Order: sequence, then structure tokens, then C-alpha cells
Amino acid sequence: MLSEIRIESLGAISAATAEFDGGLTVLTGETGAGKTMVVTGLHLLGGARADPTKVRSGAPRAVVEGRFVTDELGDTVISQVDEILDASGAERDDDGSVIAARSVSRDGPSRAYLGGRSVPARSLSGFTNELLTLHGQNDQLRLMRPDQQRAALDRYADVTKQLHRYRTLRDEWLGAKRDLDDRRRRARELTQESDRLLFALNEIELVAPQPGEDDALVADIRRMSELDSLREAVQTAHAALSGAVDEGPADGFSAASAVGQARSALEGTDDTALAALSEQLGAALTVLVDVSSELSRFLSELPTDASSLEMKLARQAELRTLTRKYAADIDGVLDWARESRERLAQLDVSEETLAVLERRVDTLQAKVVDAAQDLTKARVKAAKGLSKAVTAELSGLAMAGAEFTIAVGPLEARPDDSAPLTIPSGPACTTVHAGRDGVDSVEFGFAAHRGSDILPLNKSASGGELSRVMLALEVVLAASTEGTTMVFDEVDAGVGGRAAVQIGRRLARLARTHQVIVVTHLPQVAAYADVHLVVEGDAGAKSERAKSSGVRRLDDDSRVAELARMLAGLGESDSGRAHARELLEAAREDRASVS
Repeated sequence: MLSEIRIESLGAISAATAEFDGGLTVLTGETGAGKTMVVTGLHLLGGARADPTKVRSGAPRAVVEGRFVTDELGDTVISQVDEILDASGAERDDDGSVIAARSVSRDGPSRAYLGGRSVPARSLSGFTNELLTLHGQNDQLRLMRPDQQRAALDRYADVTKQLHRYRTLRDEWLGAKRDLDDRRRRARELTQESDRLLFALNEIELVAPQPGEDDALVADIRRMSELDSLREAVQTAHAALSGAVDEGPADGFSAASAVGQARSALEGTDDTALAALSEQLGAALTVLVDVSSELSRFLSELPTDASSLEMKLARQAELRTLTRKYAADIDGVLDWARESRERLAQLDVSEETLAVLERRVDTLQAKVVDAAQDLTKARVKAAKGLSKAVTAELSGLAMAGAEFTIAVGPLEARPDDSAPLTIPSGPACTTVHAGRDGVDSVEFGFAAHRGSDILPLNKSASGGELSRVMLALEVVLAASTEGTTMVFDEVDAGVGGRAAVQIGRRLARLARTHQVIVVTHLPQVAAYADVHLVVEGDAGAKSERAKSSGVRRLDDDSRVAELARMLAGLGESDSGRAHARELLEAAREDRASVS
């Protein structure tokens, strides 16, 4: 949950800190005092777009900092939060809490911080979205969008597994379908490319180059070009070491025999120093013998026929033909050939290959149809339960005659549809659009009074009715987000009287399993709070620019005064206070009776 928020230079707030407990917390205050800036700050922590115009006049930047405690969350949410922290390199504070922050510069980009680390705004959003659910008047408008309505139904139905299976199969099907369509459309072009690759691969195979062969040839050709001088140098060196030449033994000097004689002379003494020198001569003799053997082998391998050089030059010319066309060296040519064989396998446009691909597309399409139908069945079943539950909640929100419905129908394909899918529908078939979220169109319907026609939500609900529909939905869907923080910004807009009391009651009930923070202008709602915070402006400021707001936690007496002000601006009158005290006691008794 959110345990604390600190705001600097945001809108009307110069500097303010608010501490939150579990249960229901309300924020109230005069119009323009800045209570909505608290919600704006939470939206910034949620990764919302930074608006430089929200920075307080005269300040270089606005800063919002929130401290979150995750101990009371479910294991799944804690695991997801820990993964986000690990991926970002963020750390928990000493008490186990996590600090998230956002700064908005008047002249530059915004900055996001998580657990002491600078992170992208989307990383901050990924963290806070696991813990915060924000509802404002813009969220009510979003509820009218078909994608948001489908998302709400999916949240109730818990179709995570069905949706994952459908998306996986759909991606495979569309990939195979694109491959087949591409091969058919580009058959002539692909055939020409295939012929070019086959010609090149045949040319390479005829030459049959070996890895590194071009470098080895360069060394061999250089050696053979200097054959006479190499042979003379080796013979001289070999004769000096062994006293032998190619024609036979020589009577001249032999380095090996001289070292051997010196070693034998020293071995005959008993002096330790000379014995050590004798061992060194033995090692030298071993080296001389090894070098002599290597020189002998080198001489034996030197070609005696000049035609060998011509053969190697001819081979080098063959390899250069390949390196001019396909790569800078032979290793590159071999890599090009490997990649070309792989490409060639993708260019097969023979009737047999196209038939195999077509069968694969048909098989995958059948699997996608099956997955889509499973998803549809789950949504249709859940739509009945969600409709019934929301209608019951609306009855408890002073809308006894209201009816809420959810229609799940096919998402019809367009004439130029990119993903048309044929779905069996009774004796006939229907062509639908296979979107990423399924083949279903989800539409919320609403009738405010019994006997009224049920119309789409965006055509039938007023602002106050829409507020209550959203609250009813959240109450029903709350089980899937137990332990998280829910923030409502004037969810009670457009309502009053008995409906306001019912909204307060529902919010209090929601606060049994969630931390609920509500910005409200209704005393009937504020009376149900566990904690009452008031956002106060500086009444003595001489100008609008000098005005500043702060957040104060109210005790019982102050709370009575604030409720009286909210009732009719009678914060200082005895009658206003009496009415406020009566309202507060009634709310407490009501909460106790239903707890």
C-alpha cells in the first residue's frame, strides 16, 4: 500500500507530505486548494505524461515521492514487484519499503526514480501499476471504449490462459499465412532469386574451397618463389649442425659433434659447477639435434618440380574468382554459401512446397478457431455473472431500477481485413477479425430505470450514473486486486443525497480488502472515512502566485468542522456542527452494523 506521499512545487502545492493508513482515506478541501494535485502526483508516479505547466510558478521543477509497503500483498504481486526491482537495480529501504519518485522540470525532460535508481518512466509505471489503481473522470470516459470494456470483462473472467493460448496460435498462424501469401505473390521473383543462388552454390561446390585455404596458398607460393635460396640456406644450416649435406657426410665442422665432445669432457670431472655446465650442454645438444631433424624434414618436403608452383598459382586464381564475387576471403565465401543454402530453403515455390505450407496454414487456422471459441465461451459465461453482480451493486447505490448488461458478439471482418477468420456459427459460418485480443466485440449496456430500453453505456448514462457504474464494477472486480491501493478522484461527481451515502458505504466496504484513497466533495462520503485529510490553501496570500496549499490530518473535532463546511459552508455554526456530528455518527454506526 501507499504509506506516504511528498509533493513539492506541483500546482497549488508548494510543499506537502501526507501519510496514509490502510482502510478508507478521504481528501477534501475548498475548490482550488489543490486536492486534485495529490491524484495528479499519483498519476505521475504511475508513469503518466509529465506536463511542465503543472510546475508551480517560480519553481524550476516539481517533485513527487511515494513510499510503498508491500508486506500485505499477495505472493504473486510481491513476486512481480521483486522482479521489477531486480530488473531495475532498485533496492528497498531499511524498513523494507520502496521509494518511487518523479521530477518534472519546467524547461527539460522529466526524471523517474525507483529504489534509489534512475529508471525510465515505463519502469516506474510497471512498478506502480502493480500497486495502484487510479480512477478519475478521464477513466470514466475510458470505460466507454470497447477495448476497456473487454479488458474489464477479461479481468472478471480471468482468461489469462485462454488468451495466451489464442495469441500464441494466432501469431503462428499469421506467420505461416504471410509466408504462403508471400511465396505465391512473388513466385516469379523468388524463382529467379533461387536460380541465381543455385548457380552460385554450384560454382562454389565445383571449386570446393577449404577453410583458410587462400592464406595457406599465399604462404606456399611465397616459399616456392624463393625455392633455390631456401634450399641453399637450409643445406648450409643443416651441414653446420650435423656435418652432412644432401650428397652424404662431410669432413667439415659439425656443431652437434663439437657440443657432444665438450659435454663428454666435462662429464669426466667431479666438480659440481662443471657438472651443471655439462647438463646445460646436454640440453643444447638436444636442441641442436631437434633443429637438425626439422631442417632435414623441411629439405625433404621442398618440391623439386617447378610445375607444383604453377598448380598452386592456378588454384589461387580459382579461389580469387570466388572472393571477387561473394566475399573478401575464403572463410567469408563459405559463410555466404551456408547462408545462401538457408535462404534457398525459404525460396522454394514448388507446388509440393506450397501444398505443404497450405496444409500447415489450414491446421493452424483450425487451432486458432478452437482457441478463439474457448475464449468466447469463457467471456459469454463471465458476462452473465458480471452483469448480474454489477446490477446488484447498482441497486445498493440508490439505482434500484437500473440494469447493466454485457453483450459479447463477433468482431466482424472488414473487406480488406488483415486477419480474417472463419468461425462456425450454427449451420453457417461467420467471417470475423482475429484481433490480438480475440474475435469478440464486448459492449456494456445500461438502462437507468426499469422498463427503459437498454442502450450502449456511452449513450445512456449521465455523469453521475457513469460514476456509480464504474464504482460498482470496481467493487465486483476488487477480489482480483486484493491488498492493492485504489484511488478515486471525485467518483461521486454528479450525485448527492441517498446515492452519496450509498457510495460512501460501498467505498468503506471496498476498504476492508484494499487501501482506498478518495478525493471527494460530498460530506456523506467523507463521513465513512477511517482517515480524513484536508488540503488547505493559504487564505492570507496577497496574490494567486503566492498562494500555497498543504495537507493536514484531522482529529475528531476538526473533522466535524470540515464536514460542516462541506455540508453548507457552516463550519463555525452550532447547527452546522450538530448536523456534521450526526452525519459522522450515523456513518460509524452504519459501518459497525455491516462489518
